[in-house]
Amino acid sequence: MHTVAVLSLKGGVGKTSVALGLASAALARGMRTLVVDLDPQCNATAALDPGATSSTVADVLGSPRRSVLEAAIAKSAWGDGVDVLVGAEEAEAFNDPDPGSRRLNRLASALAELHEPYELVLLDCPPSLGRLTRSALVAAGGALLVTEPSLFAVSGVQRAAEAVEAERVEHNTQLRTLGVVVNRVKPRSTEHDFRVAELKETFGSLVLDPVFPDRVAVQQAQGACVPLHQLRTAGARELAASFDTLLGNITSGSP
Repeated sequence: MHTVAVLSLKGGVGKTSVALGLASAALARGMRTLVVDLDPQCNATAALDPGATSSTVADVLGSPRRSVLEAAIAKSAWGDGVDVLVGAEEAEAFNDPDPGSRRLNRLASALAELHEPYELVLLDCPPSLGRLTRSALVAAGGALLVTEPSLFAVSGVQRAAEAVEAERVEHNTQLRTLGVVVNRVKPRSTEHDFRVAELKETFGSLVLDPVFPDRVAVQQAQGACVPLHQLRTAGARELAASFDTLLGNITSGSP
């Protein structure tokens, strides 16, 4: 099972869109997938439109027992291949900035109780470095850093990479940085071309190809609560092919 934390320490870069794009690519490939919505904004849950549950990720963080975990997971509207550990605004109460090690391990302990044969678990983190994101890094085998080609992209990625390394050293020696996804790139933008080149110069091979263009298909798919791969527009096909490549890159190694 591949467990991947999708994170950014800056909001508005399309982090959840990347997680959903990967879930769509996994569904197209036939990989059974669980999306864990750790962001109190619950955007992943809204886009996946799961059925009602009697508990949420907040309950799981409060009591990481199998019964609580199973009650918080529902099949998404996308079909049998993608399930959701549903998010909740109440999860913000678990986002304290300086939790102890026992609290950081609760998500990992809960996910260890999974009995469904998931091949991919995607942890959609909030855009902050509190307990929720750190819990995801403790539970994950890999971290995918999402950014956009902006003025502050390099410093943002650097902070995220340092956070991943700190959790690897302190709590999860199996954790590795899978790469940097550059999202929302505008074609024929000199400024964006410059920022992408700057990221590649700074982070080298960690910056993954291809970069992801800014396409309306992302909003169309999320608004309709359908996987990106289901849309037939040119923009959707372009993005779907890029997510297929990204999924292959992050699952090519050992789980």
